[in-house]
Amino acid sequence: MKFCLRTYGCQMNVRDSEAVEALMIAAGHEKVASEDEAELVIVNSCTVRQKAEDKAVGKMGYLCSTGKMTGLMGCAVKRLGRDVFKVLPKLDFAVGPRAFGLIPKIVASNPHGVLELGDDLIPEGMGAHEVKGFQTFVTVLIGCDNRCSYCIVPDVRGHEYSRPEVEIEAEVRSLVDHGVKEVCLLGQSVLRYGAREGKADAFPHLLERLCAIEGLERIRFTSAHPKGCTDELIRVYRTYPQICRHLHLPVQSGSDRILKEMGRRYTRAEYLAAVAKLREFDPEFAITTDIIVGYPGETEADFELTRSLMEEAGFDNSFVFKYSPRPGTRSAMLPDDVAKEEKERRDQVLLADQEARGLRRNQALVGTVREVLAEGPSKRNPARYAGRDSGNRIVVWEGARPVGSKVQVRITEAHAQILIGEAI
Repeated sequence: MKFCLRTYGCQMNVRDSEAVEALMIAAGHEKVASEDEAELVIVNSCTVRQKAEDKAVGKMGYLCSTGKMTGLMGCAVKRLGRDVFKVLPKLDFAVGPRAFGLIPKIVASNPHGVLELGDDLIPEGMGAHEVKGFQTFVTVLIGCDNRCSYCIVPDVRGHEYSRPEVEIEAEVRSLVDHGVKEVCLLGQSVLRYGAREGKADAFPHLLERLCAIEGLERIRFTSAHPKGCTDELIRVYRTYPQICRHLHLPVQSGSDRILKEMGRRYTRAEYLAAVAKLREFDPEFAITTDIIVGYPGETEADFELTRSLMEEAGFDNSFVFKYSPRPGTRSAMLPDDVAKEEKERRDQVLLADQEARGLRRNQALVGTVREVLAEGPSKRNPARYAGRDSGNRIVVWEGARPVGSKVQVRITEAHAQILIGEAI
C-alpha cells in the first residue's frame, strides 16, 4: 500500500513518525511524498495547545472526506479517546502515542473504527529508523512524571519509561554504521532518565557510554529540567567535547509564586544557579528556554520578574507562549483571568527583549571560529551554505561544502538568530 504521513507538534512526534515510516516500509508498504498518490494517509497529532490539536484534527477531517484509508496517531487520540470517532466518523483507525508500533498490524487488518490507546504500553519499534542524513533523533525516555499544573503531557503520554542503556547504545551504533554523525536524545524531561528506576545520574552515565562510539561526532539532548544540572552532568560536559554546548532549559516563569502554582519544583534562585553552573565552565554555553505569559493570576509584578530573570540568565533564544487552558489539567480549574490583549502585550515585550539579547550574545562571537557541521544550502540564499555550531547556533558562509562535513567558520557578522562568516 502507498502511504504518507503528516506530523504536527514536537520533536518526539517527529521521531515517532519516523519510526512508523520505517515499520511500514519493513512491512512491505511504499512511502510516497504526496497525499494524492497515497492510498493511506496517517496524521500524527499534538494536543499540548488547543490550536495544535485543531490543526491536526482539521487536516484529518479533510483527508477522511477523500475516500482514502485514514489513521490518526499521537497525543490528541489519547486525549479524545473513543470520542475521536464522534469528531471524525469516517476515520479508519486511531492509536495513542504509546501504540504507534501497532500501526502495520492494524493496517493489515483492513480496519474500520479501530482504537488502540496504548496507555502504559512500552511502544514497539522505538528503535526503527529510516536514515535520511547525518542527523537523527533517538528516544531515550518516554512519558513524564512531573505533573506541571498546565501540562497535559503526563495524561496523554503516560508515566516515565527509560529505555535500557544497552538498547540505546546498539541503536546509536547501528545509526553511526549507516552514516549518522549527530544524534539528539529525546525525553519529555530527558535528565530524569533512569529516575523512576531509582538510578542516580543515569543520564550522564548514558552519555559517557555513547561518547565511546567511534564515528559519533555530536550528541545533543532535549528537553531539560534545572534539577538535572548536577555536578556529574557538568563533569561529563567538561570531559567529552562530543556533547554539544547547548541546553534547552524551560523556565516558564521568573516568579517564585507562579513557579509554585505551576508545580515546577524549583525556585528562581535554583534555576539561575543551574544556568550559572553551565556558564561557569563555558561562558559561550548556549541556553534556550520556554516561557508562558498570562498564567492564571499572573500580575504585572510577576511578569516583570520573568523579564528580569530572562535578562539575568542571558538566554540565547526563547520561545514565548501565551497561556491557554488544557482540559483535565489543574490550571484549567483556575480562572483564565489575564486578558487576551494583555497576554499579547507581554508576549511581544518578551520577544523584543529576546531579539536584543540574542543579538548581544551573538555579537560577542564575532571574530571567533566556530566548528560547524554543514547541513546544505541556506534556505534564504542557496548560494550560501548553512549548518550549526556546538551551541546549536545557525551559521552561514559562502561556498559549498559536503553535507555532514566539518567546517571551520570565522564569524564576521552577527544577527539575533544567525551568525555569518567565512570558511577558513
